[in-house]
Amino acid sequence: MRKNIIAGNWKMNKTASQASEFLSSVASRMDSKDEVVIFPPYLSVAAAVAALKGTKVKVGVQNMHFEDAGAFTGEVSADMVLESGCEYVLIGHSERRKYFAETDETVNLKVKKALAKGLIPMVCVGEDLEEREKDLTFDVIARQLRRGLEDVAPASVVIAYEPVWAIGTGKTATDEQAQEVCAFIRKSLSEMGFDAAEISILYGGSVKGSNITSLMSMPDIDGALVGGAALTEDFINIINY
Repeated sequence: MRKNIIAGNWKMNKTASQASEFLSSVASRMDSKDEVVIFPPYLSVAAAVAALKGTKVKVGVQNMHFEDAGAFTGEVSADMVLESGCEYVLIGHSERRKYFAETDETVNLKVKKALAKGLIPMVCVGEDLEEREKDLTFDVIARQLRRGLEDVAPASVVIAYEPVWAIGTGKTATDEQAQEVCAFIRKSLSEMGFDAAEISILYGGSVKGSNITSLMSMPDIDGALVGGAALTEDFINIINY
């Protein structure tokens, strides 16, 4: 059976001291029946790992390079991620694609490297508002999956569907819209040779404590990738939906 996962992407928020203070105050309330993963900024990873020691909460990084080492200023390698105590890596987030020239091809390289090193890649896919309004949602998702997972053996990957138009805007895809795309993702993965029934598919995009229960009631939604609310006490409400 695939597992439910609630993940919090902190983006470029919370210093190490702020991360330690926040997690120390909420760690005892994060004993969820689901897998919980926190993605802090690089420099706050060590503080997060320390604050969550002894809990079941996992820590991941928001990005990594596909090379093992080299002249890649500002990047981190899979080995560095592993040594830091992280188990997950977020790959292909829309902000990485938009602001830092992430492509389906680099997503593919990173997924392969993460799996080769024993990390769990959480691969983000999603359409922007223009693409949705032009009825291109399924075309965009299919392309991102096909290219991002090309030549990837059926393995432990997690997919996060994040409609770009719903990230940080306060807009949320309806439960039915989110379910429709997540069902399409599962069908597409199956057609690509993955054991789609075992792959966790998350929804992300203005997820809050007030809408998590209805989202989680959808048959093809196995969790959430939470942005802004993951920085607040509302994350506890989301975890304990």
